[in-house]
Amino acid sequence: MVLEKISKRGVRKFIGIGPVIASYITALSKTTSERPTISCYSSTADFLEHASLNQFKDEYILLKGARVFSFERISQWLEQKVHQTVMEVNLTAMVHNLKAYQQFLKPTTKLMAMVKAFSYGSGSAEVARVLQFHKIDYLAVAYADEGVELRKAGISLPIMVMNVDEAGFDAMIQFDLEPEIYSINIYRSFHLFLQNQGIQQYPVHIKFNTGMNRLGFEINEAYDLAVHLKEKGTMVVKSVLSHLVGSENPLLDGFTEQQVHAFTTACDVLSEQLHYSFIRHIANSAGIFRHPGYQFDMVRLGIGLYGVDSAETHQLVLQPVATLKSTIAQIRTVAAGETVGYNRSGVVQHESRIATIRIGYADGYDRRFGNGTGQMIVRSQRAPVIGNVCMDMTMIDITHIPDVMEGDEVEIFGHQMPIQQLAKAAGTIPYEIMTSVSQRVKRVYVEE
Repeated sequence: MVLEKISKRGVRKFIGIGPVIASYITALSKTTSERPTISCYSSTADFLEHASLNQFKDEYILLKGARVFSFERISQWLEQKVHQTVMEVNLTAMVHNLKAYQQFLKPTTKLMAMVKAFSYGSGSAEVARVLQFHKIDYLAVAYADEGVELRKAGISLPIMVMNVDEAGFDAMIQFDLEPEIYSINIYRSFHLFLQNQGIQQYPVHIKFNTGMNRLGFEINEAYDLAVHLKEKGTMVVKSVLSHLVGSENPLLDGFTEQQVHAFTTACDVLSEQLHYSFIRHIANSAGIFRHPGYQFDMVRLGIGLYGVDSAETHQLVLQPVATLKSTIAQIRTVAAGETVGYNRSGVVQHESRIATIRIGYADGYDRRFGNGTGQMIVRSQRAPVIGNVCMDMTMIDITHIPDVMEGDEVEIFGHQMPIQQLAKAAGTIPYEIMTSVSQRVKRVYVEE
């Protein structure tokens, strides 16, 4: 049964560790015609001694086992053998954050999770699987191709696509994705597409502009839109939404109230004309906590899911989900008066030990972190960046940190270097830091 299940999921290799599982695998393999390649090792140490890295190529690797097997040693071994910059995504921390927000929700309030932009850099499919397992109600992506990726990964939750254009209409229908309709032009285009396909009552989400002035119908367009929806019949409204401008900012609470009032007005107009109910949602991560009265029927959880309290309330006990880390490629002693990096921008004031780290702006480590703006954690101490950030490498000053060796791990952001501090140093926001991490950086998923 085990081998049959993993074969159906497309697993190509199965490695068993320990004498007990080896005996089971031997028996099971005789009863399964189509099965993955199987190998067994007596212990974790046996695997590390005899396994070859060459057997892994273009593959996702799932490590699953009791703590007694110390599989983290295998994870460390894999990281050391390849490009040594990794984004570690703690799925247990993500579930913790999900529950931290859920405790503020009414029992009837639904939850939509934002998994756009590669799930804020954390990996869309992997994050979506965890959220689906924990029975959230909706997922939201920015573009249709992100939704297609999730469907191909086996995600069956309803998916709202926030930025829709005509090029994505076919994919929307083929992969059962639900578009956000935000203008009369998009409405007309999608209506004609559905009409030509002979499709009626296709689920859509209507967005109103209540002050963001980005996407959305104006409030005074609500009545005409409702008439069109009722007369044409090609679409059925699953939800109506809007976007709060500054739900995290107490100074903007008055404007938030204005937005909610406008949103309620638009919803009431649609409801009166359509004569059926739909989901209403306007609250985002900060709004869930700071404006509990505006939960309506559903809330949208974004950056908070990944451990960042955008409202900085310090009352939500969130855990960082992503840890970006790399290793030291080389250490050298640089004499006083010499320089480090391009354009001789990093001037050494006194003899210093300089470490070169395997991360650069091509990995998403922004050039703004150069010349002392950024810091990295080495042996639990902060080391400033010296010189400009290069494409694939960054240099840091480790003169004040004893016993540092080539190959040592370096934390770019995570538990010891909060991403909020890193963003503040660069004059930006955690969203940008997280979503900038290149997809060439491996994602390693951890469950505790």
